[in-house]
Amino acid sequence: MIVRFPGGKRVTAEYKGHCIETDQSETHGGTGTAPSPFDLFLASLATCSGYYVLTFCQKRDIPTDDVTLTLSAHRDESGKRVERIDIAVHLPEAFPDKYVDACIASAAQCAVKKSFVDPPQVILTASKS
Repeated sequence: MIVRFPGGKRVTAEYKGHCIETDQSETHGGTGTAPSPFDLFLASLATCSGYYVLTFCQKRDIPTDDVTLTLSAHRDESGKRVERIDIAVHLPEAFPDKYVDACIASAAQCAVKKSFVDPPQVILTASKS
């Protein structure tokens, strides 16, 4: 992954042939042209959980047209630190009752969630070229 700074508060990452763009909101000096890095983190968590729900349903031939997930991040009083993240899986009435708990357990297998519940070591270095 290569990170570059194309101007303003924008930061991009090039990874596996994709360009992932970020920007800060106008209140943080950016132009709001792309999600913030933290917004991408939250989206990564939600979509990873969604992937596991999708796969669970697909393996059982359960339609996913009316299945959705919502994520809510709750911050501390200062508004700077997220204290809790709620992910709700919304299932249609026709969803088989016998699979509801297993579907939630499947969503809990999300690798993004596991990475911050049991965080990896992050090592930062600098070099001059």
